[in-house]
Amino acid sequence: MSAPTGIAVSSELSTAFSDAVGSGNVRFLKISIRNESLVPDESIAPSGTLEEDLNQLSGLLEDNIPAYVLVRLDDPPSEWLAIYYVPDSAKVRDKMLYAATRTTLAKSLGSAHFTDSLFATSKDDISADAYAKHKQHLAAPKPMSAREKEMEAVKAAEREAGAGGYEGSRARQNHIGQGVGLKWHEEAENAVRELGLGDGSALVLTSIDPTTETLLLSSSAERSIDGLSSAIPPSEPSYAFFAWPHSITSPPRREIVFIYSCPSSSPVKHRMLYSSASRSVFEVAKNIISSSDSSSTVASRKIETSDPTELNESFLALELGLQNDPNAGTSTAPLPDAEKKAFARPKGPGRRR
Repeated sequence: MSAPTGIAVSSELSTAFSDAVGSGNVRFLKISIRNESLVPDESIAPSGTLEEDLNQLSGLLEDNIPAYVLVRLDDPPSEWLAIYYVPDSAKVRDKMLYAATRTTLAKSLGSAHFTDSLFATSKDDISADAYAKHKQHLAAPKPMSAREKEMEAVKAAEREAGAGGYEGSRARQNHIGQGVGLKWHEEAENAVRELGLGDGSALVLTSIDPTTETLLLSSSAERSIDGLSSAIPPSEPSYAFFAWPHSITSPPRREIVFIYSCPSSSPVKHRMLYSSASRSVFEVAKNIISSSDSSSTVASRKIETSDPTELNESFLALELGLQNDPNAGTSTAPLPDAEKKAFARPKGPGRRR
């Protein structure tokens, strides 16, 4: 295989490297460019560990002349390190020639052999200490962009989200622990309680005041399933409690569905806050409704969406694990978990979560 420079691996080099791979008796194979060919220059047998041998490698190299050195690793010995030695003091033409040919070297000899590469501009760059620093650099986490850091913070908040205690309108201390324990404004608490005591289809929409970390009531009104998606803010996070009378199950029932909506365009800080508090808000709402002698049931699953427009009857039924046989005249109850996994219909494409 020829490089853009026209330089190719010689048959002598191909044979020398093949023998080195098969014998296991070569630690270093030095390669030079001569007469427009890559040729073997010198080979050295192992005399100790890789680190011990690396400290002897500088004796193979010259201060002003580039070279390639193929290095057999200790663990596993079937893998090789390719060192591209191009000293700063080398002639410009030589620098360009060796830089343009290094890809051809690895590809021609078999890229699978080379699991690592090292670029050196001086002999100090190929010592045991320098190689150890090189490996530490490879093992270190890659630097993240500002956007990636923000998204990682959001994910961390979601992982740490947990159930907070029910504080109610009379207790104003936050719980620091699993998730964010929000304070509930009295209007929000009363609206959720009244929602549980009702008998029709209705929606309670709440939001967080980030300055006080208080859950506020945004709106409370009768709302059918057909109007649900248009009632959820399209560009800001929110928590919604939707009272949904339906006959998908047998017997029919009225469920209170907790919906956490977090559009992708929301500010990252707000997304972190809502994500951390979502489980706490869900648990508190269940306590409020269960303590009010409500005949409605709270859906055991939360609904989460980044696109409020997908909130319709089919979406809720699918997310809540409700099953309705289209070929039967009667509705069926939700299937047990084992049956859901075996027979649940696959989710259709196009939904963003």
